[in-house]
Amino acid sequence: MLPPEPEKSKGSRPRVPDRDVLRGTLFVLSTELPWEYLPPEMGCGSGMTCWRRLKEWHEAGVWHKLHRVLLDRLGQADRIDWSRASLDSASVAAVGGH
Repeated sequence: MLPPEPEKSKGSRPRVPDRDVLRGTLFVLSTELPWEYLPPEMGCGSGMTCWRRLKEWHEAGVWHKLHRVLLDRLGQADRIDWSRASLDSASVAAVGGH
């Protein structure tokens, strides 16, 4: 689901692996730590690297695709409790609406 890696220019630094960047991103988001304080010892690249990759993935629609796959798999496994679901016009346009 991730977009292909961009072409590397000669002499550029090696790209931080996506898995490491995801780990750093989840750490920052779950702890509410400012991006610039991401500890380098974690091996996730800098906070700015994680932020840029998060933005790149968002623009590529990765999170939307991941959400759809997760819902599909949960639905196939009969693991969605529809009694707790809600729907409003922010999710689906009203019939006859504009």
